[in-house]
This record gives sequence, structure tokens and C-alpha cells, in this order.
Amino acid sequence: IRIHFDNRGKLASADIETYLLEKSRVTYQLKAERDYHIFYQILSQQKPELLGRYIIYMSCRVITVLHHTLYHKINTFYFREEQAEADGTEDADKVAYLMGLNSADLIKGLCHPRVKVGNEWVTKGQNVAQVNYAIGALSKSVYEKMFLWMVVRINQSLDTKQPRQYFIGVLDIAGFEIFDFNTFEQLCINFTNEKLQQFFNHHMFVLEQEEYKKEGIEWTFIDFGMDLQACIDLIEKPMGIMSILEEECMFPKASDTTFKAKLYDNHLGKSNNFQKPRIVKGKPEAHFSLVHYAGTVDYNINNWLVKNKDPLNETVVGLYQKSTMKLLALLFGGKGGGSKKKGSSFQTVSLMTNLRSTHPHFVRCIIPNETKTPGAMENPLVMHQLRCNGVLEGIRICRKGFPNRILYGDFKQRYRILNPNAIPEGQFIDNKKAAEKLLGSLDIDHNQYKLGHTKVTGLLGQLEEMRDDRLALIITGIQARSRGLLARIEFQKIVERRYLLTAWPNSLKGDALLVIQWNIRAFMGVKNWPWMKMYFKIKPLLKSAETEKEMANMKEEFTKLKEAYAKSEARRKELEEKMVTLLQEKNDLQLQVQSVC
Repeated sequence: IRIHFDNRGKLASADIETYLLEKSRVTYQLKAERDYHIFYQILSQQKPELLGRYIIYMSCRVITVLHHTLYHKINTFYFREEQAEADGTEDADKVAYLMGLNSADLIKGLCHPRVKVGNEWVTKGQNVAQVNYAIGALSKSVYEKMFLWMVVRINQSLDTKQPRQYFIGVLDIAGFEIFDFNTFEQLCINFTNEKLQQFFNHHMFVLEQEEYKKEGIEWTFIDFGMDLQACIDLIEKPMGIMSILEEECMFPKASDTTFKAKLYDNHLGKSNNFQKPRIVKGKPEAHFSLVHYAGTVDYNINNWLVKNKDPLNETVVGLYQKSTMKLLALLFGGKGGGSKKKGSSFQTVSLMTNLRSTHPHFVRCIIPNETKTPGAMENPLVMHQLRCNGVLEGIRICRKGFPNRILYGDFKQRYRILNPNAIPEGQFIDNKKAAEKLLGSLDIDHNQYKLGHTKVTGLLGQLEEMRDDRLALIITGIQARSRGLLARIEFQKIVERRYLLTAWPNSLKGDALLVIQWNIRAFMGVKNWPWMKMYFKIKPLLKSAETEKEMANMKEEFTKLKEAYAKSEARRKELEEKMVTLLQEKNDLQLQVQSVC
């Protein structure tokens, strides 16, 4: 997925490019694999109205969906004298209806296809295996053509016709997996991953160490055992696995057996990456082993010649081209199904060419467990993946080498703050010499960095911490001075206000002392005044007057409470007398009742 920008860095458009479309799961899934997400989403019942347009059935231990543009194996054939015949037409009728075809023509095309021999057309008989394989090939072809058609439509809707200069891309590709049963599709995926791993290693390890050599740093090149080229050559070079496969596909009488024999003749004992597989009881049959970067993988070569040619039943393709469903006819029309597809090796070369034109960043996805259980972490599995994808080797080279580096000019500007005296102000000095003098003046381990031709390498993490500490001291000092200045200004204002109030010189210190002195002097100045003497005598009387007022209030409240109490007592006596009367009446009534009884 690519986002394109113009020469000014403004958003221009976006598009999608497809490499190695994995279409094999349309017809077959391994035990630990799943089908495509869209099928599970359809079955989720979020849009129930769609289910009426689909035929649901079980395939290879997982649920699959048969769509009007995609159909799967129709197991309605039986074996009779090497000729497959339809055993009922119910399933074929459904498929034909969904795809806009005639059911009888579809069955005839599958069981008795017409092939061109010289200038004549002849009808060829097909056995059950051939029919089933033809159905699988047609299914995968429909899926692939529709997928690519959707990509083209999406790209057309995103295209703005604006000029493109730069792009940011995200490549999503299958990780390196080792299944119990690995066939042709898995070899294509593993080959691509081998190339990608080499690309990753080249950037992470080879270019890293070449940078040291370019900078003139004394460095002994470390071979981390990253040479993937031998395995890549074994697969893609002339007389490699792909080359032999292409060659065998040209011979009419070639078979899986002849293909295997040619592989062993050319590579067994001659290439360390090509090995004879071990026979393990209970494991699927394997015909050869490849030593990949991530591990040794056993491969089964059954039907590789047929898969590489991927032949389509031309009679059924002709029916597709005349289908009443316009999309199907378009997909298999002259333009829709014309050009021969690129082989996986050519697609991989194209992919790598694009990648080498970019500045790559890598995101490694780790599978935490093989059971797809949320929250479960299988430590050995995770460590195996980290070891296989080069992450552990990346950590090793980073610890041994100098992964961080900075140009001398940038270094001088950024870290001069650590010791400004080491680089005199106003004096011209070479950036490299300035960096050397600055580093020499610091209390650091001088073996942890190297001075290259244009850059300082290593130790930048420690220098960043020292710079942060230095900046913290400077900023704290500035803040302290600012607060001190503000406090002195405020103190001066307080002193000035107090001077105006007391008319005393500023040499008097201490707020408490000034207040006490002011009050004592004021008291001593007025204590002998006649009016003050009278005030001293009247003050106690004022307090006693207030006491008398409080007593009067209390007496008034007491009188009110006493009256309320008297009323309450009178009411109580009245109720008690009434209660005695009622009890007497009750007793009299009880006696009357008893006498009557």
C-alpha cells in the first residue's frame, strides 16, 4: 500500500500493488491454517440478507463459502473406466445458476473438455482426479482475477492524475512459517522471505559495518553467519529449483519423479542447502529439504509441474466468457484473462527492486502461540522467531559496534554545553578538532567512542544524559535567580510601606520586633493621659454590664420553661384521670358480658 507525494511533499494519491497472491487456500488449507477472513465475516450474520446468495459447505475441516464469483470442488463425480461422470446435478445446478452458466454445458466441459490438436478440435476424457484438479484451478483463477480486478478499481478511484515524486509504502507479507506439510506455494513464500531477510540483514549488519570502514574506524568485520545467498541461488539461479521446474514443464512426459531425480542429480551433495529429508513416522511425506535462514524445511513436490503451469480447462473458460454474469465474462474476456502471469521469482525480483529504492524501516511481528489463544506466550516459540528473523543478531552487533553516530558540526552545536570552556568563543576551530577537545575534557570512558572522518560514533546515549543533567542545572539556576530577584523586589516594597507607617529608619529589622516596639511606645505615650485612666476604670464595668444582661435573658428563658412545664404536668394529670375512667368502663363491660354468658 503506497501513499504518493509530489515534489513539494504534498499528498498526491495512493495505490495498491500485489505480489504473490496466496490463492491456494481457496481449495486447500493445512491443519493449522484458516480460510480467508471475508468468509468468516459473511458467516457472522451481521448482514443476514447476504446468506441467501451463498452456498455454504464444509471443506478441509474449515467452513468455506461458495460465492457467485468463486466456486470450489463439486464432489459429484464417480470413477468409471478412467472417465469421470456426474453423479447427480444438484450441486452443479447451483453453481451454474450463481455463475450465469448452463448446468449441462458446465458438466460436459469439466468431464469432456475439447482440446485443440494441430488444426482440429477433439474431445478428451477426464478422470476424477483431473476433474477435481481442474475445478480447483478454475476456482483459484476466479479468485485471483476478481482480487486483481478489485485492486485495479480501488487504484482507479484513488488516482488523482497528479505528478508523483515520493511515496511512503507499507509492505504486508507472510512471515516465515514451517508447517508439517510444505508444498509449492510455501516454497514461493519462503523464497520471498529469504530475499527479504537478506535485505534486512544487509541493512542491519553489512551496511552498519561498512559505515565503520567508510569512517576510517578500526573495526574487524564480524561475520554473523548471515549469508543467505547460497539458499537464494539454489532456488533462483540457472539450474536451480525454479529453473529445473520450468525446464521440466516443457517436456510432455515429465513427471514429479523425473523432477525429483533432476533435483537430486544437480544439487544433492553439491549444495549444503539441499538435503535429503529424514523419514519421521507420522509426518507427511517429504521429497527434499532446504536449509533456509530460519530453519530446515521439508518439501513435498507432488503436482508441482501442474501447479507451475496452472492449466485451466479452456472449455469451461469459454463458458465463463459467454456467462450472463457480466463481471465473470469481463474477468475471463480477451483483456481480463489474456496476459501470461509472471512467475514467483520474477515477482520477487520486482519487489526487491522497489524495496532497494526506499529507505526501509522494519516491523517484526511475533506469533505468541500456535493455538491462537489470547494472552498466551510460548517463550521458546518467541525466542525461536527472534533468532530466525535476525533480531537477536541485531542486538549483538549493536552492543559490539557503534549504532549511533552524529556529524561533527551537529555534535559541536549540541554538546558544547557540557563544557563551553573547551571550545573558546569567537575562536575559529575545526569541527572535528572541537569535538575531539570537548570529548577529551569530559569525565567519560574514552574507549566507548570513535572519531571517524565525518562523524563521532558511540557514547551518544551517555552524552544525552549528561546534557539533560547540565540543562537541568542551568534552568534551575535561572529559575532560582529569577525567584530571588522577585522576592527582593517584594521585600523592598514591604520595607517601604512599613517606613511610611512608622517613620522609623530602615535599619530596624524583624517584623515582630518592629510591631512590638511600635505598640510599647504607643502605650507608654498614652498610659498617663486622664482619659486613658478613666478608660481603664470603665472597662471592667462594661464587662459586668454585659454579664447582667446575660443573666436577665437567662431568667426570662427560665420563666418560660417553668410555665411550659406546669402546663405539661396539668395535661398529664388530666390524661391519667381519663385513662382510669376508661379502664373502669372496660372492666364493667367485661362483667356484663360474663353475666350474660
